[in-house]
Amino acid sequence: MSTHGTVAPTGPSAAEHVRTVLARAVSLSLRTAGQEYDLIGMHTVGPDGAVTLHLRNDTPPDRDPGEAPRGGRAALLEFTDIAPAAVRRRVRARVSVFGRLTPADGDDLRLEATLVRLGTPAGAVDVGPGELARAEADPLAVEEAALLTHLADAHADLTRRLPALAGHRLPAGVVRVVPYALDSRSLTLRCEYDGGHRDLRLPFPAPARDAAEAGERIRRLLSAPCRCPHHSSARSRP
Repeated sequence: MSTHGTVAPTGPSAAEHVRTVLARAVSLSLRTAGQEYDLIGMHTVGPDGAVTLHLRNDTPPDRDPGEAPRGGRAALLEFTDIAPAAVRRRVRARVSVFGRLTPADGDDLRLEATLVRLGTPAGAVDVGPGELARAEADPLAVEEAALLTHLADAHADLTRRLPALAGHRLPAGVVRVVPYALDSRSLTLRCEYDGGHRDLRLPFPAPARDAAEAGERIRRLLSAPCRCPHHSSARSRP
């Protein structure tokens, strides 16, 4: 059983969230013609959010667009966003892109999206191809995992001080607090306690444009905890 709070209005839109997941994804699952394939390091995402598959000779027979029905072959691409830290329920979001595979440059295939679905612990929402094309990924999308790992491994002193930012929102009986997510607007903490967890989103005073500014924003949070607003994004039981 889970209960979910309201996402802060300063958070990303659904389309921006999707673009962020796509930007940092290394692997995906391809489903087509009743078959499923896991593709690692074989795709790129264009400026408009379109996904292109760079298939090798030993990958799915569906790679031959000449054999596809007119208008392309129906396909589903699925991306999973997993938290860098080893925590309970590491899956933060799933993105499903429905569409048709059509020829691209050389032997590549491009997915012409008809529908994109974002699934999070708070529920699912559909994003139109037009919305996706207009949205942008978070500036820290590609660097997030490295930044969070560095914060946890190289700055244990800062990590120990982060729970103080949660104030009265820190659940009773918390056994561990871990940096769980980072974007240009906020740092999210995963607070684990007996029987469940709660995610606390700590907004930055101003958006960070790169990794250096993200570090500066975190230091500012720590230097003025009493002035920092707190937002709870989710509370769940295992």
